[in-house]
Amino acid sequence: MDVPDGFRDREVVQALARRIDATARRIGAGPAGRTLTFMEVCGTHTMAMHRFGLHALLPDGVRLLSGPGCPVCVTPNRLVDTAIAYARLNDVTLMTFGDMLKVPGSTSSLSAEKSRGRDVRLVYSPTDAVEVARANPERRIVFFAIGFETTTPTCAAAVLAAREAALENFFVVSAGKLLPPALEALATGEVRIDGFVCPGHVSVVTGFGIYRDVVEKHHIPCVITGFEPVDMLKAVLMLTEQVAAGEARIENEYNRVVRPEGNPIAQQVMAEVFVPVDSEWRGIGMIPASGLAVREVFSAHDALRQLPVEVEPPREHKGCICGAVLRGARTPLECTLFATACTPAYPVGACMVSSEGTCAAYYKYGKDRPHVAPRNVAP
Repeated sequence: MDVPDGFRDREVVQALARRIDATARRIGAGPAGRTLTFMEVCGTHTMAMHRFGLHALLPDGVRLLSGPGCPVCVTPNRLVDTAIAYARLNDVTLMTFGDMLKVPGSTSSLSAEKSRGRDVRLVYSPTDAVEVARANPERRIVFFAIGFETTTPTCAAAVLAAREAALENFFVVSAGKLLPPALEALATGEVRIDGFVCPGHVSVVTGFGIYRDVVEKHHIPCVITGFEPVDMLKAVLMLTEQVAAGEARIENEYNRVVRPEGNPIAQQVMAEVFVPVDSEWRGIGMIPASGLAVREVFSAHDALRQLPVEVEPPREHKGCICGAVLRGARTPLECTLFATACTPAYPVGACMVSSEGTCAAYYKYGKDRPHVAPRNVAP
């Protein structure tokens, strides 16, 4: 099977949809029976499902919800406000990934600060920020480091490079997140989840082991998958078959890329620089050991230790339900601000800003489609 054409083959996609329907019916899932709820925890999966219209191919007894799979979306206002506070310092250059610039904080955004003349820049790689620090020794360069296990190793590599180069003007605000504790929180949350569609990108780094607790402690199936239509529907079929068999195990549909052990070098670099700490997630709250702080040995590059800054009290935007969307408890179409007061051009919530955000996916691909109509997923 060729990539990507073979993974977009219409007949294969339709055959998978029929098998999902048949398997779901075999266990009584359908309009008059139970509903299987699977959650994808990867923003790229969210976009792929909407882009290819795959929700329309799922039977009534199977639904796929979007979870907290976007690092931009789950970063709480408190940290956004912290980055904004650094950007307001006259001798600081604040650098971060592009989507973060437009995320509204409590009263401003990095994009707004940039328009007011603050030195705010986007980067495509954390090492770009290191190079800016090297070229501008008179400035303090603060990198706002968001991301999951996928991007955190590159942030760690940037810290190592800064120390190797003896750069005293490079700092990071560590906002990195770890996926497994969030899965634990979702497994015991308000939405009953019958299976997780696990992220291919994160799994490339971590391998299979991070899903073991969810499978064994909560008996929730996990399937790692890729980002093409055949990948996505095959993952849903594999989850449906596990539920039908009364099983819960880790399966890897994305075995052309993901290995059981992941990327040990990336894991080692990440562990050398960062240490797990309790962390706040937008919409979920504080989750034990779900964030990453800079280790003491690298504290010279930790902005939170080295550069005290006054941060305004965080507050949420009235009417925004991004938190509930990130938990899978609501869909964007249940938000009164969706596509009216909140659009990609003028976002109110983080989920509308990010290119991997659920609200952005609905707006771009599905705001007028009946198959993405809101459903009450509360138990």
